Amino acid sequence: MDAIFSFLSQISWWMWIIIILLIIAIRDVFIQKRHTISHNFPIVGHFRYMLEKIGPELRQYLVANNREELPFNRIERGWIYASAKKENNYEGFGTDRDIYAHQHIFVNNAMMPYKLAPDHPNSIDHSFMPCAKVMGLYNKRKKPFRPASIINVSAMSFGSLSARAIESLNKGVKMADAYHNTGEGGLSPYHSHGGDVVFQIGTGYFGVRDEHGNFSMDKMIALVNKNPFVRAIEIKLSQGAKPGKGGVLPAAKITQEISDIRHVPLGKDVISPPYHTAFSNVQELMAFVEEVAEATGLPVGVKAAIGKLNQWKEMASIMQETGKGPDFISVDGGEGGTGAAPPSFADHVSLPWVYGFTDLYKIFKDKDLCDRIVFIGSAKLGFPAKAAMAFAMGADCINVAREAMMSIGCIQAQVCHTNRCPSGVATQNKWLQSGIDPTLKSVRLAQYFKTFRKEFLEITHASGYEHPCQYKMNDISVNVDDKSLSKELDSTYMYHKVPVPFTSVQDLKDCKYLGGFKTN
Repeated sequence: MDAIFSFLSQISWWMWIIIILLIIAIRDVFIQKRHTISHNFPIVGHFRYMLEKIGPELRQYLVANNREELPFNRIERGWIYASAKKENNYEGFGTDRDIYAHQHIFVNNAMMPYKLAPDHPNSIDHSFMPCAKVMGLYNKRKKPFRPASIINVSAMSFGSLSARAIESLNKGVKMADAYHNTGEGGLSPYHSHGGDVVFQIGTGYFGVRDEHGNFSMDKMIALVNKNPFVRAIEIKLSQGAKPGKGGVLPAAKITQEISDIRHVPLGKDVISPPYHTAFSNVQELMAFVEEVAEATGLPVGVKAAIGKLNQWKEMASIMQETGKGPDFISVDGGEGGTGAAPPSFADHVSLPWVYGFTDLYKIFKDKDLCDRIVFIGSAKLGFPAKAAMAFAMGADCINVAREAMMSIGCIQAQVCHTNRCPSGVATQNKWLQSGIDPTLKSVRLAQYFKTFRKEFLEITHASGYEHPCQYKMNDISVNVDDKSLSKELDSTYMYHKVPVPFTSVQDLKDCKYLGGFKTN
């Protein structure tokens, strides 16, 4: 034995390296059968797999240019990060964007910008921008709700996002006077830090389900009565990332806390079916909307990605005939991405937001229903120019998801579905999420919202308007093709937005419905 130790001690370090490489080569060629490259090119083949694994990071930080990445390029991410940190988010020496590119947006500025009086609410608060419409006012809900902000946090569930991320978002929306959509994962303690909440009912009915997984009205009523900060209820029909496909929360991500909140068992994958059991057709959906609204007193809306239109036409006809229906409609685009999905769904199922919203809005416009509905846009609209386009097309609010995630630290690693999110935003790993400080990150979410609203207001005033609800289709132009390079929105999408009743921002500030009956 001593002789063996003596021999080993005389082997130099480079000989050890050769021995280890030989062992790896023998394993690659004679033992492992899974990887052809490693078998055919022992040792060297491993470098190929290493480079493939870090390829996204290499492209993100070293290869791709500032405008090249998807879903959000470096300039877009940089603007969100700087806005959230209240840093300089300007750019010098002119734009590096190709302003002749297809779908580039132009906001048509006025010769004379809108001038604020010294006592105007926006002279005092440069980011004050409530929604011009009230959810539930037309249908005479018991608790109508005017969102105090035109930008709000879109549906992202606790379970998909970490506890600290949800807490940061909720504390942030309180500071920004915005609302926080729970997503379909139920209402958690982390949604309960003072921000207005829109509770989402998904196909799994998490948080309001009975022992068989069906919707429970009793639990819905109890939840609303116990949590007065819940201002509205959203029925999720589909989402942009995977319409028509249910979600899956892997068993590995289900903690005892998530089990209690969602009313689901531990140790099993939680599957949201692609369809609802509380209704099976448009007429039953409309009845369900009214039942929930009557039982809770809250405005009730629906969320969907848009594809076929026949059932939407049926809904509009019923609304026209009965005078009832959803108080708001959240339109998601195929660009949506907070839900992990197969590429076949993410790439091809459902229309992009501008096409889907155009088709839907025309249906309700033709039935003279737009005045009674608050339209919410959701799909990469968290930038002032894109928001101006959305408002010109008929949106009344926008919801942001990934932009909100980035404001609290998301780096677009695109591993949300693996439970290995390096920023701690989309993981249940305690160590990874421990890097999130809700006290700091909530301020950054609020600052992003305030900066967004401030810059959006500046663009609005440059267009000659007091509030974004005043935008018309011909205020925005978009590059269409080389032959007719730029068209205004009404010529591009072939409809005119219905004017939103609006007197002044001061009247909005004085309205009792602001932010769920907040008064100033």
